[in-house]
Amino acid sequence: MPVSGRIEERVGIPDGVEVAVEGDTVIVSSRGIILERCFGHPLVSVQKDGDEVVVSCEFPKKKEAALAGTFASHIRNMILGAAKGFECTMRIVYSHFPMKVSVNEEQKIVLIENFLGERHHRKAGIMGETEVTIKGDTLKLRGNSKEDVGQSAANIEQATKIRGYDPRVFQDGIYVIEKPRVQENE
Repeated sequence: MPVSGRIEERVGIPDGVEVAVEGDTVIVSSRGIILERCFGHPLVSVQKDGDEVVVSCEFPKKKEAALAGTFASHIRNMILGAAKGFECTMRIVYSHFPMKVSVNEEQKIVLIENFLGERHHRKAGIMGETEVTIKGDTLKLRGNSKEDVGQSAANIEQATKIRGYDPRVFQDGIYVIEKPRVQENE
């Protein structure tokens, strides 16, 4: 069942951020950082109109109307990521066996050793240009793409998932304590 007439979402472009739309691809650049993403759908169009990006759809059904809002949210996240960046905080929790967590920059993985006394190492992939720093029992993930930072955090959390044990009793693992948010200026 179509939603009435035309739907459009407008995303403002702040000063210091440049946005280019080439076909279905949106390119956002700021501070020497370039983020690029393809928003291809036959019924949803993305155009630049002055200092705004317009995501529109003619006679959308419910799914296309929702997709237009999703595209607009992704573009907002790209603009925020290029202008400021995103940060996520995780906590290392263990009760008996102290686990050792390290980052291998070349292979783009987080290596988790001695988890629950296991002899083999667990690995979690780092997505995109996400930087992982470890200080004490805290992991900080920083990057310009919200999707990459969030997926890296999810990979780390999933790598320490305990199967076959009650999670209320065996609480060892690495957990997200702060979801990806805009970085503060340092």
